Amino acid sequence: MPSPYRALFDVPGTKAFSAAGLLGRMPLSMMGIGVVTMISQLTGRYGLAGALSATIALSAAVLGPQVSRLVDRHGQSRVLRPATLVALVAATGLLLAAHLRGPDWVLFACAAGIGAVPSLGAMIRARWAALYRGTPKLHTAYSFESVMDEICFVFGPIISIGLCTVWFPEAGPLLAAVFLAAGVCWLTALRATEPAPHPRERHGGGGSALRSPGLQVLVATFVATGAIFGSVDVVTVAFADERGHKGAASVVLALYAAGSCAAGAVFGLLRLAGAAERRWLLGVAAMAVSMIPLLLVGNLPLLAVALFVAGLSIAPTMITTMSLIEEHVPRAQLTEGMTWVSTGLAVGVALGSSLAGSVIDAAGARAGYGVPVLSGAVAAVVGFLGYRRLRRPAAGRGGTVEQHSEREDERREQHMA
Repeated sequence: MPSPYRALFDVPGTKAFSAAGLLGRMPLSMMGIGVVTMISQLTGRYGLAGALSATIALSAAVLGPQVSRLVDRHGQSRVLRPATLVALVAATGLLLAAHLRGPDWVLFACAAGIGAVPSLGAMIRARWAALYRGTPKLHTAYSFESVMDEICFVFGPIISIGLCTVWFPEAGPLLAAVFLAAGVCWLTALRATEPAPHPRERHGGGGSALRSPGLQVLVATFVATGAIFGSVDVVTVAFADERGHKGAASVVLALYAAGSCAAGAVFGLLRLAGAAERRWLLGVAAMAVSMIPLLLVGNLPLLAVALFVAGLSIAPTMITTMSLIEEHVPRAQLTEGMTWVSTGLAVGVALGSSLAGSVIDAAGARAGYGVPVLSGAVAAVVGFLGYRRLRRPAAGRGGTVEQHSEREDERREQHMA
């Protein structure tokens, strides 16, 4: 491991909470695609599969910020276990209903309950922020966590789709639930690195972090970005299925994540000059452009290459997004702010997967790749229109006022130079 990453783990307990977070985040890449594969295996209905995946994502979009707000006020250990228990009970119900060929409304009700799953990525990033806020190590920590996210997306789909197709249809979501339970139990046992809670009376109960104009831009843009991810997952499974190699979809999606993982690892070693919001806008534009070649591919090898290249822009954009959240939300609402971005992604995943499933049923998988292309274009337009709101961090949010003043001084000096 390069020395900047190795230095992150000098503080006792960091290895343990990072490992627990990796284990608990595996369902992020396993549950949705596992449900799509499971339902398509059992019923052959991609429309239903995409709609259930969308329901999980939409439910997470509604419940996730509320869970994270409770975490900011009461602490991770008090909130995560009850929320996880609700999600696990719902996941069990979904698997039983699917196995027993239960009615659709039962499937949707259980899928909605899975949305109570906590945002483990936000919990881990909040721990890093508590340790390294205001230091260069925080950029490296966010980069490391983005790499961990992509590792989940490299191996998660392979495991989930592989188990569903080779063993039995419910195997992928079942293992995802086991990973979630183990990761949350382990993380909540690590009290030494848990960020201090901020009860309502200590920060005035100032409402939702979403009141921040900058956070609103990030969330709106990531709704469209999430639609890219959701539609690519569903369409890729159908594309591989049409060509008689459904199991290969996991490898193709893993290469998509591998491109992001490689780019994130390199990005974390860099100390880039210039405004973070400018890098963010360039990253969003790059994601949009990278979707266009998907319309042109005609076989799985070319699709794998196109998705690997497309993945190169994901992690750097996500890392920069986390840095911008630090600048635009109150410190006492950092976990909630990070979860709102995940919520935007979840809403987008819901819209993208549902729309992609409908397009596939109507016109085939090849036409389905028009959904991520359109989603990328919307993300770029929204990011461009909201760029001004990101240019000046609000004083007293994320870091200290002095840190923001120093940043403005640096910008003035660069302008004069």
